[in-house]
Amino acid sequence: MDDKDALAQRFEEHRHHLRAVAYRMLGSLGDAEDAVQESWFRLSRSDAGEIHNLGGWLTTVVGRVCLDMLRSRESRREDPMPDRLPDPILTFGDDPEQEALTADSVGLALMVVLQELNPAERLAFVLHDMFSVSFDEIARILDRTPAATRQLASRARRRVQGAAVPDSDVAGQRRVVDAFLSAARVGDFESLVALLAPDVLLRAEMAGTLTVIKGAAEVAARALMFRTVAQDFEHVLVNGAAGLMRTVDGRMTTVGVYLIRDGLIVEIDIWDGADRLSGL
Repeated sequence: MDDKDALAQRFEEHRHHLRAVAYRMLGSLGDAEDAVQESWFRLSRSDAGEIHNLGGWLTTVVGRVCLDMLRSRESRREDPMPDRLPDPILTFGDDPEQEALTADSVGLALMVVLQELNPAERLAFVLHDMFSVSFDEIARILDRTPAATRQLASRARRRVQGAAVPDSDVAGQRRVVDAFLSAARVGDFESLVALLAPDVLLRAEMAGTLTVIKGAAEVAARALMFRTVAQDFEHVLVNGAAGLMRTVDGRMTTVGVYLIRDGLIVEIDIWDGADRLSGL
């Protein structure tokens, strides 16, 4: 094995971690993979013998790449990314080993809040609070002082604390989702409303447009519009929470995730469109 192959092997040992960092930074699985690949290009062009902590070095590099990508998005006003839901992470099956994989994902409610932060806040929070990178290291990426970087993370943390936290029992979540689906199938408006928190929030991305609906009656009425296809859905975990998936002719066309707290649905996120979901 030559030096380049050995370096590539060492890089692959960190790929999973780097994709986790990049996904939290970018909210896009495709962009996350691009950022990870760019970190490999930079490593392959560097003097690897001078890198004493490869994992830390790569985390810093992928954070810098993601920061540049976020800033590039902001500079292109026509970029639709701010009006998109983050990409969902899907886990299939009911066995414990599969469900254990969701420990490496992050809830959609949190991802949506992260998407609302500015690039510097997002970097500071993700690297420090989620991956324990020191403020000194983050400050060097941002070209700011550690104190200023700490302030960025603190502001982001206050925003993130407002993200809804779901019930931890996935089986209980699925019972609520099943009840909601059953009520939609038979057109039971009252039962739908009873399963929804009064201020429930629905975010639906369809045909490239993000629609936001708030309120139990409004969301229940929306659910009734799709009662004819309600029987076509099957269970899937979406970022560790109970969700539903619909396929047509073997292609995934719709994914939904339900954030449930104290037995009530407080948020629903829906992705609709085979093109949107094909990359997953």
